[in-house]
Amino acid sequence: MAQLGKAHLLITFVAPADKVAEIDRLVASHGAWMAETHQRSGPKALLSYGFSKGPELSNPMDPSSASTGNTRYVLSEIYESAAGIEDHWAQAQKSWADFGTMAGILGQCNAQTLHSGTLVQSLW
Repeated sequence: MAQLGKAHLLITFVAPADKVAEIDRLVASHGAWMAETHQRSGPKALLSYGFSKGPELSNPMDPSSASTGNTRYVLSEIYESAAGIEDHWAQAQKSWADFGTMAGILGQCNAQTLHSGTLVQSLW
């Protein structure tokens, strides 16, 4: 289903090997919290959620290049409207027990964010 014009939250970061186990725990915690708290219909609806990870490459433009030993994580959330992203941040600070822990780790992992983007291309 095409999601043209929908609101997009994206966070990407690179973690050193010694932080991967704790981040994996936080990713599981985040997914469980999202499933329990986010709306599935209406203007705040969460339409798509994905949290992926893989090796950080020494040459990001060459998929055959060697790993740096670090792990790249990418969080992608698509909402019906920006109201969903606003609701997400408000809920996270109030009810996700691991919010502070995740914020602290992201501060150490060169996080890059798109807090309220608009999908300008979308297929299927």
